[in-house]
Amino acid sequence: MSEALRIEDIHSYYGKSHIIQGVSLKVEEGEIVTLLGRNGAGKTSTLKSISGLLAPKRGHVWISGEETTGWPAYRAAQNGLALVPEHRGIFGLLTVEENLRISQRRGAQWSLADIYQIFPRLEERRKNSGGQLSGGEQQMLAIARALLGGPKVLMLDEPVEGLAPIIVEEIVAQIKKVRDAGVSILLVEQNLAVCAELADRHYIIELGKVVHHATAAEFIADHTVRDRYLGVNA
Repeated sequence: MSEALRIEDIHSYYGKSHIIQGVSLKVEEGEIVTLLGRNGAGKTSTLKSISGLLAPKRGHVWISGEETTGWPAYRAAQNGLALVPEHRGIFGLLTVEENLRISQRRGAQWSLADIYQIFPRLEERRKNSGGQLSGGEQQMLAIARALLGGPKVLMLDEPVEGLAPIIVEEIVAQIKKVRDAGVSILLVEQNLAVCAELADRHYIIELGKVVHHATAAEFIADHTVRDRYLGVNA
């Protein structure tokens, strides 16, 4: 199995603050991998360091075997990386379909018909403005819009935060379909039940460092690690 994404010994700063302190992780092709940790641990900053929104001072990033360290975000996106941020970034004045069409990339493997098959709610709402959607529908639109860029690796930052359980179930099912279609996924999420259901492997980050790495089975079995680093019982 080849690597879709690999980062090695990444160090990133906000001004003089050393936020990411030597993070290394990998996502194999066809995998869903979670990056877990308490608020402020460095999860989102790690995603930004991978995507080019935050330039690492040290370390290396590879996307599909090509080193992309220090590339600006648009070049990382052209090389097959997509980030769905926590704030989603929906254009509220555009319709659902307009939000999708402006994101289409020539030659991408995903068509609008593919998107509507995975996200039937979006087809139902295609003429509604982005601002008229519920939080769950906006999240679906944000993921769908990222797919239309043709990513090899999809990074999701808190995709089910604050959503009703029935919508969470729907988005989990959609994420599985995306993985099954061949897109590797790096997932930042606080909902441990969702993480346990989706992920093949888990990394835990604390104070900008990876402090634990486990397979799905190991993570479920080891409640002491969850209690120590995440402060909850999964």
